[in-house]
Amino acid sequence: MKKLYAFAAATALTFGTLGAAQAADVTAAIGQTGDSTMVYRLGAQWDWNHSWLESSYGRLTGYWDLGYTFWDGDKTASNHSLSFAPVFVYEFAGQNVRPYIEAGIGVAAFSSTELESNDLGSSFQFEDRLGVGLRFAGQEIGLRAIHYSNAGIKKPNDGVEAYTVHYRMSF
Repeated sequence: MKKLYAFAAATALTFGTLGAAQAADVTAAIGQTGDSTMVYRLGAQWDWNHSWLESSYGRLTGYWDLGYTFWDGDKTASNHSLSFAPVFVYEFAGQNVRPYIEAGIGVAAFSSTELESNDLGSSFQFEDRLGVGLRFAGQEIGLRAIHYSNAGIKKPNDGVEAYTVHYRMSF
């Protein structure tokens, strides 16, 4: 329960200061790693408000994503990370519901270089993501696979993957 309170407090402080600068969408996600570590993520997104390749099939757009993730490992291997990534989105055409696919590469900073049995090698990590989902009425629900790795900058480089379901709400 203490972990949940700490997670909520950190999130409120982070996003409370961001919201004053510009209206942002907010995302909550829950999932697991390949090693069955629970993952809880809160994020803020700022749409680019620009489209490319618009057609009757859809459009290419994107957003900036800032996220805080709590990795709920055992007593010695829990971790926290902050990440920032540009994300490209291809949104298919639709009236009320618009399917999409997304991909992005960003950066992350972990509080520790260990997560369960993984030795990340460094606190600095790259974040690669792929996702699919549905957008409707200013909301979104989807699935994501996110991989973290330091790209061999420092050994070892075990890396870690998180598989999550997320919900996004626009303000």
